[in-house]
Amino acid sequence: MNPRNYFDLKETSRDLQPTYYFMINCLLYSRMETGLVSNQDFYDEDVNVYLAHLLHSFINPEYVEQSKKFLSRYDTDVFRRMSNSTDARLKYLIYKTNADFLLVSIGLFDNPTAVATRRHQPSEEAYIGRGKTYYHFAYSYGQQVHRKNQGVSEVLEKLSVGFDKYIRILSHMRGEYLDLMKRLSQGEVYHLERSIDEHSQQELLRVKQDQLLELYTAWKDQPSRETEENLERLVIEIRQINPEFKFQLPKR
Repeated sequence: MNPRNYFDLKETSRDLQPTYYFMINCLLYSRMETGLVSNQDFYDEDVNVYLAHLLHSFINPEYVEQSKKFLSRYDTDVFRRMSNSTDARLKYLIYKTNADFLLVSIGLFDNPTAVATRRHQPSEEAYIGRGKTYYHFAYSYGQQVHRKNQGVSEVLEKLSVGFDKYIRILSHMRGEYLDLMKRLSQGEVYHLERSIDEHSQQELLRVKQDQLLELYTAWKDQPSRETEENLERLVIEIRQINPEFKFQLPKR
């Protein structure tokens, strides 16, 4: 199977089929086999389309690479980025991307620790709560971004409401149709987690350097002991990420 086409070995024909068809078929079979059929609680055939496209996207390395700039391992990093931006589209992309990756990491990889610290691993309920929250915020900002196409936002709200249900569907799909954890070695999973973590650290470093610049500008305009202490604290935090970082206030 390549990123765009695959052979269905169960068929006598050897014609290439679009990979999207494979994803939507596996998803629909998983819904039937778990009893969580479409439109059971509310109309959600549009969610099937969204999930099939999302899973299809994960086959494409370019999509994963482009998504890294929006990913954060910790809730605090996500909310810090929100507080430093007034761009509704950026906030929408950050919440949506983190929610999508959380859904897939739990549902398909059974590995939510890819987005958590190894020293403190929240319960599954905490991950589900985080996913619901991220999709709900993505829905809220999506209403501002997709004013003429509210269908996208509505799908995100359905994912928020039914997050745990869709995890069950993807978990069944993982075991019956994809068997991903047997296909990926521990080393491959480790390098995937490490790659995301390194990108998150670089993004956090950039945010802290921007904060340092803003504080330094404020200190030059109106020096104060409080601003100096905040600068010292930020320098320590930056050096924890980049030990070679150097900064010193000029003597007054």
